[in-house]
Amino acid sequence: MKQQPRRTGDFGVGQMIHVVHMSDDAQELREWYERVFGGFVFMGVDEPNYLSWEDRHATLLMVGDLCVETMSPNKPVNPKLPVGKFFTKFGRHLHSVGYKVDDLVGLAERLLDAGVYIGKPGGGRVEEFDPETAYVFPSPRDTAGLMVELCRMDMQGDPRNLETWSSLERMWRFHPLTLERFSCVTLGVRDLESAVKIYADTMQAVPVRAGFDTDLGAKSEILRLGDCLLQLVEPVDQDTDLARHVARWGNMIYSLRFKVADLDSAESWLNRNAVRTTRSRPALLVTDPADTYGAPMYFTTEDLELPPNA
Repeated sequence: MKQQPRRTGDFGVGQMIHVVHMSDDAQELREWYERVFGGFVFMGVDEPNYLSWEDRHATLLMVGDLCVETMSPNKPVNPKLPVGKFFTKFGRHLHSVGYKVDDLVGLAERLLDAGVYIGKPGGGRVEEFDPETAYVFPSPRDTAGLMVELCRMDMQGDPRNLETWSSLERMWRFHPLTLERFSCVTLGVRDLESAVKIYADTMQAVPVRAGFDTDLGAKSEILRLGDCLLQLVEPVDQDTDLARHVARWGNMIYSLRFKVADLDSAESWLNRNAVRTTRSRPALLVTDPADTYGAPMYFTTEDLELPPNA
């Protein structure tokens, strides 16, 4: 059966259509996800897709229930275009997330009324929303640093929208990583209170849990936005990778987190594939971002929607 995504808010923010991971070579990164995560490619199967007006290459693949878009700028890199500008500044890094919205017009108008800058595909500001617009990008300056694509259409060929999805999804449970599901996107912020207000009030995200994340050394609040969790974290311990990330980049996506069934199996598999890891405690495994294309990745047996130690 098809995936049945959860929705939040009055406008039906639902399926997280993808996480975009930027690198200098979309094909190389795609092959890495295939080799290490058992990625299933459904766009750019033979070679990356090229989009001329963005001057970029990209592929789409599934890692469990998470869709990853590997992206790279065309060479030579044009820093005047959005993709080239991002790569020139950040290099290999998590880039953005995307959501399907049932009522994109309604949500866009809500954001505009709240003073949120919305970018047009390819650049430029939306002054008045055109109902025929397929997708838009609220400015990260107005979304606490999260670059997010809001769209009204499904991703073409997305396996989650096919009746065979429930069978395909089980494949990753037998992979050495023992992936059960994607847990959350973690967003590092300088001011947790204001970031939470943006998502809870403007985006109508649903608060799940607040407290102190000892693993990250940060104040934390987890919210549900559509069918995925978003963790907002403000560093308190300044001697951490997260704190250094926020000090360097400000509010921005920091990491991805997955729930697995067998952490020992995941650790062994990652190490055999030249991904260095740290077992900070029995239930948590963290990768070295130097081995995961600039993106820290967390693997745990814990459920973020349950209270700690539940």
